Amino acid sequence: MNPEQKRPEQQPEQQGQGDEAVNRAAVSAYAEASAEVEAPVEDSAPEGEQQVAPDEPAAPSAEELGAALAEARAEAEGLREQLLRAHAEGENLKRRHANELEKAHKFALDGFVRELLGVRDSLELGHQAAQDEGADVAKLREGTALTLKLLGDVMDKFGVEQVDPIDQPFNPEFHQAMSMQPREDVAPNTVVGVIQKGYMLNGRLVRPALVLVSQQPA
Repeated sequence: MNPEQKRPEQQPEQQGQGDEAVNRAAVSAYAEASAEVEAPVEDSAPEGEQQVAPDEPAAPSAEELGAALAEARAEAEGLREQLLRAHAEGENLKRRHANELEKAHKFALDGFVRELLGVRDSLELGHQAAQDEGADVAKLREGTALTLKLLGDVMDKFGVEQVDPIDQPFNPEFHQAMSMQPREDVAPNTVVGVIQKGYMLNGRLVRPALVLVSQQPA
């Protein structure tokens, strides 16, 4: 038999063997490629040890938590003591201010009263002198004038100003008209008489002056 005639019969077997070898090579290459892809994600830490992510802080221990709690309690206690001391100091300051204010109200006129005592002494001496049957009227008048001057000095010292608006224009803020008098010799609405003088204390009206006011004759 001619060898060339047998080749076609052997070709299918050889072709099958070649395909099987190609398949094995493809599977092997695929397995190697899969191993290379999966290798970076494998845990490289030793067995039995847990790998901790670098960005996650470790949980504090019980001792650390206890120390932090004790420190917080000590700080809170210190703040509480400071608050109690501040409250006590505030109460003491409030009581001192209240006492000082009460004393100020009680003794605000202390200096004024001291000055008035001299005026009262002078009045008592004049009154005692006037009781004598042979009292000198001229001396009594002189004593009375000196007493009035003493009283005026005391009032000026403490800011008490007299309101005596004779011959001045009527001012309803400081004067109280008691009557109207027709007058031709003065301009209308002029104070022509003072029934009772007024007084001001440091620029504030204490008592208005009672006055007579002129008007145009009919």
